[in-house]
Amino acid sequence: MLLEMHAAHARFVYNIALEQRSMWTPAKRHFAEKINFATQSRQLTELRREVDWLRAGSAVVQQGALRDLDAAFRRFFDGHAKYPAFKSSKNREGSFTIRDMSLRRINRKWAQALVPKVGWVSFRLTYAWMEATAATSARATLRNNVWHLSLTTAPRPKIVAGTGKAVGIDRGVKNTIATSEEILDTLPGLTPGERSRFMALQQRLSRQTKGSHRRQRTLDAMARLRGTLSNRRTDWIEQRTTALARRYDTVVIENLQIRNMVRKPKPRQNPDVPGEYLPNGARAKAALNRLVLASCWGEFATRLDHKTTVIRINPVNTSRECRICHHIAPENRKSQADFECTNCGHGEHADINAAKNILNRATSTPQNPTRGHSGDRARKTPTRASTPTKQPTTAPAA
Repeated sequence: MLLEMHAAHARFVYNIALEQRSMWTPAKRHFAEKINFATQSRQLTELRREVDWLRAGSAVVQQGALRDLDAAFRRFFDGHAKYPAFKSSKNREGSFTIRDMSLRRINRKWAQALVPKVGWVSFRLTYAWMEATAATSARATLRNNVWHLSLTTAPRPKIVAGTGKAVGIDRGVKNTIATSEEILDTLPGLTPGERSRFMALQQRLSRQTKGSHRRQRTLDAMARLRGTLSNRRTDWIEQRTTALARRYDTVVIENLQIRNMVRKPKPRQNPDVPGEYLPNGARAKAALNRLVLASCWGEFATRLDHKTTVIRINPVNTSRECRICHHIAPENRKSQADFECTNCGHGEHADINAAKNILNRATSTPQNPTRGHSGDRARKTPTRASTPTKQPTTAPAA
């Protein structure tokens, strides 16, 4: 398939260009000139003359891979990303860029895009046609055995509710979101039948020979289930974030450092036996990490920030603090769902109590709606438990 050929060319050019850049250092000048996009683009032209496989593809697509690598290095040197990594051919996902977009409309739901060396390819139109025609480029991505076309357009304006209302949202594992207006909602997953089907496919995959056609069909069936799950979660996030943006002018959430929360626990060495390690709860932490990542906290916050004004507050003790008397103690949280203050006796759903604390921390002191940390806990110092307790240095589990 020509689309898969373009993805393979983009991956090959990206990897060989990354290897060339990794070899060059100022101290060891392996090359006569510095390696950058301009020099590698000229060398790509020479390589296409010698390699028939590359010459059969599109030079625009292959130069797009060099631009992707150049952008990855800029993000790395700016401190926004890690060092670029090689793309494995075993990865069933792939992508390539399309510059100088040409679109034509078929009907209200379908349109066509001109792909180099392929021709007109139909795709489902989810943008307004006027927004789609403003696209300057696009990226074709193979994900879960389905091709997606992402158009490069200007950011959409934020939704202005005009209600003057604000809401606090607590993100959790059992309940994906809990609002200060006592609304609980959970991200959808696979149905019981689909989960059983997926587990059966995993067992079948473990018995099949790598590289066989039957293994390929099993991987395709698993990709279809993953695609179904991804579409459900994306649809849920889009609907919930849009509904919140249309109802509230300001949304307050916790500034969760998700990457730190899902780190593996450090190994514990046995001081009595050198070379031996003690249990560190890695298996239980791995299960919690999977639940956190499956809850899509980061994607939810990102899409919410695209649509409305978001304030992020310090998450420390939001689930342990009583919203009535501001008493903080681990004993306040009886279970995942039960909250009962040991000082004043106030009882409420734990996630709802946390959501109201989140809203109160933002409204008690003026905040700046930014993407980053927006200030520490703003209020008078709460009454702590009589017995001193060690406070966590990271965000507690919601």
